Amino acid sequence: MSFVLGTMLLAVVTALACALPGAFVVLRRNSMLVDAISHSILPGIIFGYFFTHNFNSPFMIAAAALAGLAVVLGSEWLTRTGLLTGDAPQGLIFPALFSAGVILVTLEFANIHLDTHMVLAGDLNIAAWEPLIIAGTRVGPAYLYVMLGVLLINAIFLALFYSKLKVTTFDPQFATSLGIRSRLLNTAFMFLVSVTVTAAFNAAGAILVIALVVIPAATAYLLTTRLPVMIAFTALIAVAGALAGFWVAYVLNAATSAGMSVFYGLVFAAVLIVTKLRQRQIRSRRQSAVSA
Repeated sequence: MSFVLGTMLLAVVTALACALPGAFVVLRRNSMLVDAISHSILPGIIFGYFFTHNFNSPFMIAAAALAGLAVVLGSEWLTRTGLLTGDAPQGLIFPALFSAGVILVTLEFANIHLDTHMVLAGDLNIAAWEPLIIAGTRVGPAYLYVMLGVLLINAIFLALFYSKLKVTTFDPQFATSLGIRSRLLNTAFMFLVSVTVTAAFNAAGAILVIALVVIPAATAYLLTTRLPVMIAFTALIAVAGALAGFWVAYVLNAATSAGMSVFYGLVFAAVLIVTKLRQRQIRSRRQSAVSA
């Protein structure tokens, strides 16, 4: 497998792995919580890398994901105290964790490729640099199979808990009356999101990963009100955006993750404009019908 093809496949798989849980993230209005997770996992990455010296290590991914989960649990606890409202709990927790991670990077790991650019924007080419060789044959980037594993886990989790996630997302009180442990399910789901964000960190960085999680799902939300169709549109937009963004970045010799994010943003803007125009036409027709 060529390096270009392997990198393109890594971009597609990473985008799809992030987009699948993104549908429920958008519906639950947890988009900014993903941003908090993406920043707070940095100390966990440093901690895991300190012991493993391997960015592909499951231990490193687990350690970073737990750091992200700490933001979720800490935010929920601060919210339940009733002393803080809105996004204030997240604003208290994740900047401190991210700042601690940046300090650790600059002090302890400045001589490796985990620099501030890698932290903020990621580098898909570096993530795809190390090949997986089986029987003397290169079968693509080793990290491609890490992201395939994350994608498989996400797909299995959503398939197993789809009905419960649907009920807890749209009617938490009804879910509680059915005996569904909403808080436990939410914790498990956000841990899954944290694992996904951590795994995508190499490719997308702390800032751009939120675009991979949120924008395809937000775009699909403008197109349909049916959850199964929304998930399908989310996956389709994620794959199309990854392919288009990759080749645009390849031609322009630009950052791949940034190219993907820009393309997602343009697609969202186009869909939003069309949706607004359609709504305006519907209102005009209704007003004309009433006047007639």
